[in-house]
Amino acid sequence: MTALTEEASAASRADALPLERSLTLRDLVLFHVVAVLGLRWVATAAKTGPSAVTLWLLAALFFFIPQGLAVVAMSSRFPEEGGVYAWTRRTLGEGHGFLCGWCYWINNVLYYPNLLISTAVIGTFAIGKGNSGLESNWLYVLGVALSALWLAVALNIVGLGTGKWLQNLGAIGSYVPGVLLILLGLHAVATRAPANPVSASAMVPRVNDLSSLNLWASIAFAFTGLELAAAMGGEIKEPRRNLPRSIYIAAPLVAAAYVLGTGSIVWLMPVGDINIVSGFLQAIAEGARNVSPALWWLPVGAAALYAIGNVGGVGAWLAGPARVAFVIGLDRYFPPAFGKVHPRWRTPYVAILVQAGLGTVFLLLSVLGKGSTVEHAYLILLDTQLLIYFIPYIYLFVCVLVLGRRDVATRAGGGQTGHPAARAGTPLFAASGLLVTVLAMVVAMIPPADGTSALLFEAKVVGGAAMFVAIGGIIYRRGQRNAATG
Repeated sequence: MTALTEEASAASRADALPLERSLTLRDLVLFHVVAVLGLRWVATAAKTGPSAVTLWLLAALFFFIPQGLAVVAMSSRFPEEGGVYAWTRRTLGEGHGFLCGWCYWINNVLYYPNLLISTAVIGTFAIGKGNSGLESNWLYVLGVALSALWLAVALNIVGLGTGKWLQNLGAIGSYVPGVLLILLGLHAVATRAPANPVSASAMVPRVNDLSSLNLWASIAFAFTGLELAAAMGGEIKEPRRNLPRSIYIAAPLVAAAYVLGTGSIVWLMPVGDINIVSGFLQAIAEGARNVSPALWWLPVGAAALYAIGNVGGVGAWLAGPARVAFVIGLDRYFPPAFGKVHPRWRTPYVAILVQAGLGTVFLLLSVLGKGSTVEHAYLILLDTQLLIYFIPYIYLFVCVLVLGRRDVATRAGGGQTGHPAARAGTPLFAASGLLVTVLAMVVAMIPPADGTSALLFEAKVVGGAAMFVAIGGIIYRRGQRNAATG
């Protein structure tokens, strides 16, 4: 099959699905922002000092930019529902496609509790109860988390044209506190000395330091998510045109927020005082006091906006992966019910409900199992999450490399290839992204410096990831048998 034939097949499948194309360029830009940007990461990074700014810049250059270009290449070529699952399936075959889609989907089921609990914790600052112990009250945490999750479910089932407004509002809620932090940081640079020593040597990452190595994996993880909107390729207006443009607009906004936001915290707060969850609010409070005591309300408002941003993030990470499960259901590797579309609202409602139901179960396990063996088991799952999530990224960059080689062969034979974005700079940016992804996975397997046995830690983390891959393999084999007998 030629490149142009493959592209035509992808477009025709997207057009054949009973879905509504409701996402515009504006919606996509805001979707990328809410999907990728998480201000909690700037506090985590700032905790290690000024060298974190350098790590952000390196990650942006060698991972974030290649990621964006890879998504542009693949979404331009295959603008269809299912995103990275569909791209891998078309490029490498059904088995690899299923493994990619399965890892992408199950990882996000595990991700919800982390994001929802963070929403509840930051919400305490919005109501003036920060560090009061309320964040440890399981009734409060469950109430906020479940309300946020099922609000996102309801809006996304009613229709993406409705659900997108939650994501759009969430993007604003995520970005405005970042802008406030940066502005206060710039004011502090002009009016006061830095809270930490800032020098050329302080900006150099310590490659022999375990915390710096672990931070590299976290920063790479923080930069992920540009592929999420492409999972809804069948619901985007003019996807070949709007998806690339939205990435070119949103990616610099996200990178600037991470780099300048981390620099602002480092300038405003001694690293020893930074809380890895609420550090950006601490910095906003400090910066506001530096400007005027009358701005005492800024951190409260920023916390409220950030909580809204997290709810929008839940909506985004519910909508995108549910489309992957939806297309896997259409391909009969998941139960066919996953491929059902609501007759009135034209959304993959079964896939959304199953995903939210599993997310609720893991949320209950993480909150109600506090202090028990259940909590220990859940923490192991969190450790494996990064490994599982980066498997689809390996597939993303490998697909770009494989299609790049096919295009070279096609041109050598006098044939035509697909969208120019799928060929420009293919080997360089895809190889860079692939190497950083592998490096981040290796670093994620380094045990923390708390006396944990390295062998035990790696057995749990690698074993946990292998367990989920094996479960996916069982589901795939069962789906193959059902297809053969059906």
